Amino acid sequence: MEENLNPVTEVKRVKKEKPVLRESIYSLLPEDLEQWLKDNGEKGFRAKQIFDWLYVKRVTQFEDMSNLSKGLRDKLAAAFELSTLSTLIKQESKDGTIKFLFQLQDGYSIETVLMRHDYGASVCVTTQVGCRIGCTFCASTLGGLKRHLLAGEIIEQVVKVQQQLDETGERVASVVIMGIGEPFDNYDALMKFLRVINHEESLNIGARHITVSTSGIVPKIYKFADEGMQINFAVSLHAPNQEARQKLMPIAKAYKLPDLMDAVRYYTEKSGRRVTFEYGLMSGQNDSVQVANELADLIQDIKCHVNLIPINYVPERDYVRTSRSSIFAFEKALKNRKINVTIRREQGSDIAAACGQLRAQEREEETAH
Repeated sequence: MEENLNPVTEVKRVKKEKPVLRESIYSLLPEDLEQWLKDNGEKGFRAKQIFDWLYVKRVTQFEDMSNLSKGLRDKLAAAFELSTLSTLIKQESKDGTIKFLFQLQDGYSIETVLMRHDYGASVCVTTQVGCRIGCTFCASTLGGLKRHLLAGEIIEQVVKVQQQLDETGERVASVVIMGIGEPFDNYDALMKFLRVINHEESLNIGARHITVSTSGIVPKIYKFADEGMQINFAVSLHAPNQEARQKLMPIAKAYKLPDLMDAVRYYTEKSGRRVTFEYGLMSGQNDSVQVANELADLIQDIKCHVNLIPINYVPERDYVRTSRSSIFAFEKALKNRKINVTIRREQGSDIAAACGQLRAQEREEETAH
């Protein structure tokens, strides 16, 4: 019996393979590197030498690690990537702010920002390629989440900025994890990043000079509180009630405001440290004196500080910056309620200052819906 032949030839869609990401050597803690050395027939004490080359001398190729044997240098080059970021664009502001657009191994791009303050240079790092949180005022979410960054890719952002500062004899004084992405959505890589940059044999950046910010992933706030690290902690709040916050931040649908406040209270009680509430002011949305008093009602029993942020205009978003008079009126209302509050100093206003804005401008293929 003859087989029935289908005249229509089926064409199978070939799934595009994702590039294999080589492991960054920056992902390793000293004990990780020491174990790798032993596993590969090398002496464990070489880890200290390698860390010195990476974080003190800040070499850009394994070949420059001159007190290591050629055999070990070859092994390192075969196993790890030393440079996973390449600079696509470097924008410099008249106030000293520098925004970098880096390209990753797989062709995606991320932003990193160097900010100069009276107390020293600060680096704002990115933790994801894009973001799935969907805040309606933010350019970082345009195009959604592409992938999580590896720990080494986050660490290398700080190293790259430090290499820039080496030209002027400056040093990275502090780090904020407030760039593209939700840090707690990439929790394991975030924690490895924090432990590496804090390590005395690495960049040795003090825990109290590091700030991590979350949009409010409640279970991870409890987990972070239990880590026992003295890292500064910030929560992007932006509204004092569930309805308004849900409109601005869709994550509030999954993690309700009362639950978020309970998690924050747990953090402050467990750590003994205060929390910073990041509050972006948007004209006609969340910037009235009435809203300020509602915010004070919400947080008055929490050990906290409010950081008011006049939002940067993003062409792809419709929100308008709050007027100076409304900013000061909001601040005054909070101070009258004995809330500790400051207005964030604007930096980089003459460049693509908003988080994710430079990437949206330059890499439309990544950020288009």
